[in-house]
Amino acid sequence: MEVVYEDNHIIIVSKQSGEIVQGDKTGDRPLSDIVKDYIKEKYQKPGEVFLGVVHRLDRPVSGLVVFARTSKALARLNKMFAQGEVHKTYWAIVGSDKREGMSDETEPTLVTHWLTRNEQQNKSYAHDHEVPGSKKAQLRYRVIGRGDRYLLLEAQLLTGRHHQIRCQLSALGMPIKGDLKYGAPRSNPDGGISLLSRRVEFIHPVSRQPICVEAPLPAGDKLWNLLRS
Repeated sequence: MEVVYEDNHIIIVSKQSGEIVQGDKTGDRPLSDIVKDYIKEKYQKPGEVFLGVVHRLDRPVSGLVVFARTSKALARLNKMFAQGEVHKTYWAIVGSDKREGMSDETEPTLVTHWLTRNEQQNKSYAHDHEVPGSKKAQLRYRVIGRGDRYLLLEAQLLTGRHHQIRCQLSALGMPIKGDLKYGAPRSNPDGGISLLSRRVEFIHPVSRQPICVEAPLPAGDKLWNLLRS
């Protein structure tokens, strides 16, 4: 965990692949508890530390997570996320063999699918048309880097569906590197996937000042920097 922004009302951290944001049935220590301990120690707070979880990232995903430090910020951030007022940008490394004709300077491409979710498999499926029980999913992506075997994509979600980026890119023939669940041929050494919550932008829920922060690229993985350059 790395703190990238903090004030009296919010704290934004960059999580590592494999960390869980909130407690679950695994019993593993969640990121929320780690952040509470950080706040308690840094500010020498007695008693229980308040920390509100306003969104989550999948366990194998790395990057930015926003937490609320006050109840006022929590209520307002929950509303902002629900109304699409928090803008998140993701970077993803995908196989390049299916997209040889794509230019690095390509304009953003809008992709629309209808997703259904299988709870037992914890997996979503993409359809080209609306089917019973499906939800419309839209994202925009563009190529921002290219290597011999991989592309670096920048993606912005226009809707918030279960495993949306992972599912939609897989449906386009571009599974995210390491994402075995959605068609990647092999896993990453750390068991994570090459999907990074890179940037988050919003108006501060209390001060009303614009906030824009970026996550560092995953440490120890030279491919991110190679594709970025």
